Amino acid sequence: GETSQVKVDVRIIAATNVDLKEAVKNGTFREDLYYRLSVVPIELPPLRQRPEDILPLTQHFIRKYNAENEREISEQLSAEVLSLLENYNFPGNVRELENIIERAVVIAATDEITVECLRPEVRSPELVLERMTEAEGASGDIDIARGVNFYDEVKRFEIDLIRRALEQTGGHQSRAARLLGLNATTLNSKIKGYHIQVRP
Repeated sequence: GETSQVKVDVRIIAATNVDLKEAVKNGTFREDLYYRLSVVPIELPPLRQRPEDILPLTQHFIRKYNAENEREISEQLSAEVLSLLENYNFPGNVRELENIIERAVVIAATDEITVECLRPEVRSPELVLERMTEAEGASGDIDIARGVNFYDEVKRFEIDLIRRALEQTGGHQSRAARLLGLNATTLNSKIKGYHIQVRP
């Protein structure tokens, strides 16, 4: 290590989703560090409190994922799609919006994002509850008391998810991988390992 001091001229930009004042009071954040960082604090409200930002952010993400996926999805949103996005509460903030738009760009069957491209929780909270109930019912069909093979059940579940993703994307593995949150290599390995037929 160096033994002499070196002068530097830098600016530090730090971001957090924690209430640092409260953290200082609780003793979980150093007070001296707080005052070193909190010179020009900028408070950015969560996305759900900034509906006017949703359209420009959405258009930015459409451009980004058009380029990544070689697609030409229109940046113009229908009134219905925009209304659904503006009325969603975005618990995952801007990153959730980005994820929603990435998925929509990948699965869009035409050159525009339709309501069907949006995640179920965005277009219909009631639909999410219905699907959760269905999922609980499906798992309830398995008689745990009689014993099950955990790995066989996981395998069946994975195969079903992969098949549904491939059907949704017309057999396009890269897009299916994005829907499943996997990289393409992992998905390809699972397809081969499970002997899943991919529609050409």
